[in-house]
Amino acid sequence: MTGVSGTGPWPGLDVLDAQSTVVGDLADVPEGVQGLPFVTTLPARGAAAAPLARTAGMLEDLPVELGVHGWKLADRPGRDLARVQALLREDLDALAVAAHGYDGPLVVPVLGPLSLAATLYLARGDRVLADVGAVRDLAESLAVGLVEHVAAVRRAVPGASVRVLVHEPQLAAVLAGVLPTFSGYASLRAVPGPVAGERLGVVVDALHGAGVTQVAVHAGSSWTPIAAVRAAGADALALAVAGFDERAWERLAETVEGGVRLWAQLPAQASSSCAGPDVTGQADVLTVPWRRVGLPASDLAEVVLLAGDPPPGASPDGARGTLAGLVRTALLVAERAEA
Repeated sequence: MTGVSGTGPWPGLDVLDAQSTVVGDLADVPEGVQGLPFVTTLPARGAAAAPLARTAGMLEDLPVELGVHGWKLADRPGRDLARVQALLREDLDALAVAAHGYDGPLVVPVLGPLSLAATLYLARGDRVLADVGAVRDLAESLAVGLVEHVAAVRRAVPGASVRVLVHEPQLAAVLAGVLPTFSGYASLRAVPGPVAGERLGVVVDALHGAGVTQVAVHAGSSWTPIAAVRAAGADALALAVAGFDERAWERLAETVEGGVRLWAQLPAQASSSCAGPDVTGQADVLTVPWRRVGLPASDLAEVVLLAGDPPPGASPDGARGTLAGLVRTALLVAERAEA
């Protein structure tokens, strides 16, 4: 069945309300669609609740703190890390209440090791990405921390079949060597694809070892990291597919034919006062090029549709409406899978 889930971020400040909404709405979807509730993150609560801080707070034996230029590695745990971890505990408590008695798939979104290394700074120096050894240590630390986090999620929701969505929004830039140094006068050296795949694979392997049902890696809106994601051993590749050209879809088709599932992030539905939400147009973003490159229509039933991050200023009601619209699109995609 065609699945529906989200990337994680949710507007507002009430984590229990957000988590209850997502679990309730995605656990009760029409026949023919599989809802995959996800663990919500509420960045509006401040820097300690942002995706970077949340994942950095899971690192094993690598404390972080908020510096002048952003989050960085620290010599010892401090108040900033304590705040991050307190919010994580609050979120897990809310998840336990919202998903009490739930039995089914649950998506846990986290930031991946390459994007974490590209955004996090060393205690004294440039981005972690500038230090080859630090990147290796970060990946290994993250692998241990994520295994512990998955165990905590399972304690909160014993009936959950955990799937992890590893966000790698900076992966394309890391591979291309276009990220600026701290000074801004140069670029950090590109990470070779096989090395990136190896670092990402450390995390993927650890999650598989922890019994995670499926590991999906979200490479953002660029198809160039596909080879690295495949080399890492991910079960699924997540991409924002709007605007992909023929070459991108051909590479994507090769990946799907190789046994890697697709999690397709679709743009928000267009809407008009006369016609209402454009469910057909949203479905076409996926299904038209899918068929054009020769992929079997029946395989659309294996795709998971992702709602993107809520835009600035979005309301909880708006985010909920986006999910509901995506469920309707999934119904249409499921119909086309049977055509």
